[in-house]
Formats: sequence, C-alpha cells, structure tokens
Amino acid sequence: MIENLNQEEQANLRIVENMDVTNLPPFMQSVLSLASSPAEKDMLLLASLTACGAVMPNLYCRYGIAAKRYYPNLQLFIVGSAACGKGIANLALEFVKPIHEKTPLIIPGDATYPAFYQTLARQHGRGYIHESEGSVITDIWRSSTANYNTALRKAAEHEPISRARCREASVIENPQLSMVLTGTFSQYRALVPSVENGYFSRLLTLIVNDVQPFSEQYVRPVENAQELIKSCSEQLYYLYQSLFAAKPREFRLTKEQSDRLGLHLKTAYPMLIRLLGEDFHSVILRMAIQIERIAMILTALRGMSVSPSSSISPEWYSGSSSSSSRDFSSEPLLCSDLDYQTAELIGNKLLLHMAQAYQLIKGTEKVEQPQVKPLDQKQILLSLLPDEFESKTLVAEAQSQGISPRTAARWNDEWQQSGLVQKIRYGVYKKIA
Repeated sequence: MIENLNQEEQANLRIVENMDVTNLPPFMQSVLSLASSPAEKDMLLLASLTACGAVMPNLYCRYGIAAKRYYPNLQLFIVGSAACGKGIANLALEFVKPIHEKTPLIIPGDATYPAFYQTLARQHGRGYIHESEGSVITDIWRSSTANYNTALRKAAEHEPISRARCREASVIENPQLSMVLTGTFSQYRALVPSVENGYFSRLLTLIVNDVQPFSEQYVRPVENAQELIKSCSEQLYYLYQSLFAAKPREFRLTKEQSDRLGLHLKTAYPMLIRLLGEDFHSVILRMAIQIERIAMILTALRGMSVSPSSSISPEWYSGSSSSSSRDFSSEPLLCSDLDYQTAELIGNKLLLHMAQAYQLIKGTEKVEQPQVKPLDQKQILLSLLPDEFESKTLVAEAQSQGISPRTAARWNDEWQQSGLVQKIRYGVYKKIA
C-alpha cells in the first residue's frame, strides 16, 4: 500500500539521521545505541519518548488561550509493512515494565471497551498501552470502534471520559494515557477511518517505508544489550519515583522558543493547507502542543540522575538545597535550547509523516491502491524562506527541518537553474514570484 521511495525521499522522512544525536539527553543516546538502521532508530526514538512520557507524573505545561494543562502523554502509531523492523519499538515496553510491577500502569490492548475503561479508572486515569500488532487492537475494538476512538481522542486532550449504563455511571476526569501501536496501513486505517475524524490529528504517525535487508547484526546482538536495557529501566524508574514524590511542576518554553514555535507554524500553515487542503489544518495546529510535549519529555530526561545511586539535583526536582531554603518546585521548569531544537526537528519530520498518512487515507477514499508520493521537502524549505535570504538563513532553516547544509546548498543551485531563485550578490538570494 505504501509506495517504495527513492533514497532521497526516504532520507527526507528520517528523523535521527538528520539530527545531532549528541544533543539528545544521555538517556536517549543510550537507548538509540540499541538500534542499528536509520528506520530502527526513528521507531525506537518515538516509541521510547512515548513510553517515558507515560511515567512522568506531576509534570505539565500550559497551552492555548485558556492556559489548559497538558501532560507529557503521547499516542503513536508506527505504520509499516512486514520485515521493516517494527519489533524494535517493543524495547520501549521493557522500560515501563519495572514501574508497572510496583505501580500498575500498563493496559492490555486486547481488552473490551468496558475492561479498558475499568482498568484506566482503577489506575486513576493513568495508563500505557503498547501493542506490536495493530490487529490485536483493531480486531478486539471492532465491536466498539466509536467508543474507543472517542476515548482515545478525549484522553489526548485530557478531557473527561464518561461511561453510563442503566445501573452505573462514572467519569474519568483527567485521563493521562500514552500509547504505542505498530502495524500495517490497513490496521492503522481501521483506527483512523478518515482524515476528518478528530483522532487523526491527535495520533502521531510514523511511516516506515524501507524494508530491512538481512544483516549480520540480526545474528550478532548488541554487546551488553540486556545490561543496557536494565540500566535504562532502573534510571527511568528512579525518575518516576522522584516525580511521583514531588509537587506538580509546570514546564515552560522560554519566550524566544515560544515565539519561534508560533512563527514557524504560522509560516508552515498556509503552505501545507495549500498543498493538502483544509482538513490538514488541525494537524498543524496540534503539532504545536506535541512539540511542547516532546520538549517536556526531553528536558525531564536531561534532568534525571545518570545513576539511581546518585543524588538528584534539588534545583531540578522539588527539594531545596542545603545551602538555601528556596523552594524550586514553585518555579517553572524551563526548556533547554537543545531540547527545544530537537523537539522542533522531530515535529517537523512528523508533519511530513502525517502528511503522507493523510494522502494515503485520502487516496483510499477514492481508489483501492493509490500511488502516493510524500510531501516535497524541497518545496517546503523554499516556501519557509523569506523573499530575500542569506546563505546562513537557508542553512539555519534547513537544519531545523533536519536537512543537511550540503543538501540545502544543492537545492539552492537547482532553484537558481530553474528560475525560482535569483542570486543578488555573494551569499544573498531572492525568490522569484
């Protein structure tokens, strides 16, 4: 169903391959060392961020005119064919299991809607669903698709989920649900039947196009992999304990980061709407809060102790240092520039993945097997540049999109050859209307 892409198109969709991994928190750098191919790294990155967000209580940000509270809970569907390496995402579940053994958190995907609702209510609205076969979800949910779709949509916004029967009625006031699913496009489509469905814009979608070739790495495991998985699990459990024992803490972007996010999405909005249509506008708008959630998770991971045996920095969590009575828990936790830049890059790439999913869904509404090409990132980059720009502006915007300076320079040459861009003087260019 998903068309094979050429090398450059695949590279444009990749995430980790286009970022400076050393800018990630040490925890995520360790996690990514368990993956080998670019596709595996992307899947493991997104699945691990989702799993980590599920175990970060008492951390929130405010978004929108009403300053509504949002928590670091993501919902992710990894779409790919067989043999694309989706199994790597299951490592994220291993990080959560030790916490679940102490504090119930995992909710089986193979559950009826009443069982799902009861489990989520019993866990005070907190939960983590992880299923490696999307069919497990879609098959069991077939009889109550509307209920599940509505519940997941509301949970993504932390809106109350209610259930009423003739003998009982109950409400989960503030659901905080994270979810990782992997499966084929047909399984994804069963959960997201149309682009008009409100859940489409709330569900992060990662499209995996390339099939993994056989490699010696499949029979030669990563050295000390089990020890590394155990170490990551212990670190995450320690972070969970620390946050659980702390007071609620607000996470904030700096003014510069917030301004950058608003301007970036405002610039991308008209171009993407023009290319894809009005139905895509909700994806762009909601990507802002998804970027902030990802930044919140990254900043929390960066602030965690390297080892469970080490002491936690009192400035980061809730305690006060021995040299001061200052209560740091009452102050907002500010995002680091590194984590914001990484979150923005991830969000930019996810917009491309969701644009491809959008086109696939729209295509299957008209024909049985559409031939869909991903959104042209070269066109996106050109549209985001000002009418007159310098080489350094081109490089900066390209890097925020996960595009290398060399590729950006090559594209600039192509724009000039095709008459889209004119060179004014050395290092300065002008777009031709």
